[in-house]
Amino acid sequence: GAPAIQLRDKTAAASTLLEEARELHTLVRRYGALLFINDRVDVALAAGADGVHLGPDDLPVHAARRIAPNLLIGFSTDDPETARRAQQDGADYIGCGAVFGTRTKDVGEEAIGIDRLNAVADAVSIPVVGIGGVTAENVGQIAGSRAAGAAVVGAVMAAPDPASAVRSLLAPFRR
Repeated sequence: GAPAIQLRDKTAAASTLLEEARELHTLVRRYGALLFINDRVDVALAAGADGVHLGPDDLPVHAARRIAPNLLIGFSTDDPETARRAQQDGADYIGCGAVFGTRTKDVGEEAIGIDRLNAVADAVSIPVVGIGGVTAENVGQIAGSRAAGAAVVGAVMAAPDPASAVRSLLAPFRR
């Protein structure tokens, strides 16, 4: 039931990432989901993905938009002004976090909380997705915020039943 899947592998060679992306593309299409590739516009285009998610050290949003006008482009920030600039540069959504902290990537002890998530959502007219430390126990806080959704890694990938985990994570947004 996940509406979108993001392929994130910071260490894979481009050829390996492309092969994984093509396999995922077939699978997500079967279930009507979107496929996003983390960091790599080239791989997203070559794989026929729906979008790319960029961070501050990746290709700038305006450059990605120029070479990939039809891709959905997401950008990571927890700063309202940076979110505004990303929207002006052509971002379709903002990934904002780490809302609750995270072990998936090195952000120190940072946990921006719901107030900062709301500040970013208030700064832009594009969807904002809360990321970082999202679990079935706290996803309701994001659903009750001004964010449009939540992105998760550990709560699904470490779950004994990933499908059930996804349903639990989506439930607060359907209420």
